[in-house]
Amino acid sequence: MSEDNLSIKLSLREAYDNHADLRDSAQLEDWKTEERDKVLGAFRSNEVQSILEIGAGPGRDSLFFKEQGFDVTAVDLSEEMVHLCLQKGLDARVMDFYQLDFADRSYDAVYAMNCLLHVPKAQLPGVLAEIKRILKPNSLFYLGLYGGISTDGIWMQDPYKPKRYFAMYPDLEIQQIIKRHFQIEDFHIRDMGEGNPHFQAMLLRNY
Repeated sequence: MSEDNLSIKLSLREAYDNHADLRDSAQLEDWKTEERDKVLGAFRSNEVQSILEIGAGPGRDSLFFKEQGFDVTAVDLSEEMVHLCLQKGLDARVMDFYQLDFADRSYDAVYAMNCLLHVPKAQLPGVLAEIKRILKPNSLFYLGLYGGISTDGIWMQDPYKPKRYFAMYPDLEIQQIIKRHFQIEDFHIRDMGEGNPHFQAMLLRNY
């Protein structure tokens, strides 16, 4: 691991540790509820049983899927976030998604909402390969990112302390990268308002 990459990870962990309670108490936006419901429908229609959520945060989505009857594992880099997951009764672990501590072909689905945008662009192919490794053949991967613009560094408008690292991609560029690892079954965007990056939602299949 490069020194720069380690520094990014440590800074992200500190930022999310510092804001864990705030994120846990925040109300879920309507558009995120709509996205999650779409994913639920896809998971059910594909007879998913086991889900790994990476970058699970305080565990709100993992708890939702658990309450819908799925076998859910939640992982996050932040110890404070994992503590909140455990308080909700989730199977949760502190883990880095650069190196997932699971056997090959362990899960029917992976759910990643707004976490891979913290991966430096040079490292994204390796992370995608690691996610692919732990997914069963023909399984599903939901990936949500902010994008539509190109960034690869500290987001200076970020209100968090310390400010977080964001990698964002134009729509065609991220799709080209993803296609090297997964089949894209759905790609759609959600407008976040003038002056803001938009949201890129992707339902992917592991071929």
